[in-house]
Amino acid sequence: MRVIVVGVVQNITGEILICKMPLGRGVFPGQWGLPGGGIELGETAVAALQRELKEEVGLDVANIQPLFFSDGTYQKIFPDSSQHEIYMVFLLFSCLARGDAVTLNSEFEEYCWVNPVKLKDYDLNLETVRTFARLGLIPIPEGAPADDDYD
Repeated sequence: MRVIVVGVVQNITGEILICKMPLGRGVFPGQWGLPGGGIELGETAVAALQRELKEEVGLDVANIQPLFFSDGTYQKIFPDSSQHEIYMVFLLFSCLARGDAVTLNSEFEEYCWVNPVKLKDYDLNLETVRTFARLGLIPIPEGAPADDDYD
């Protein structure tokens, strides 16, 4: 099991940061998603989110607020090309970027600040689609389960 903190990062104009995973790496290779990562031993969720956003996208954030959690079991591709199924718990937070200058590390190959009305135009990974639908930023996907996941 892995507990992951995930940031729904907005800039001062209300755009949301999304990042694209490289092909052949991670849980959602080649798709757009939200930045975040695992909580390390002895770390709080907020401290982990601040660290992960600084490491992955070079941003400091403020106004951190918990949103909700989601979970699932996914196939993960590791840097050595090995693959393992992993149960992941995603803790979602909203936050405000202290600037727009993004510096990506090797975990992502592209980034984009996106107006929420244009989010549906990107090949978003499943968990990011669920997150944005639950936040009311994109329509609930066709064929999605009619349960509390989007309330």
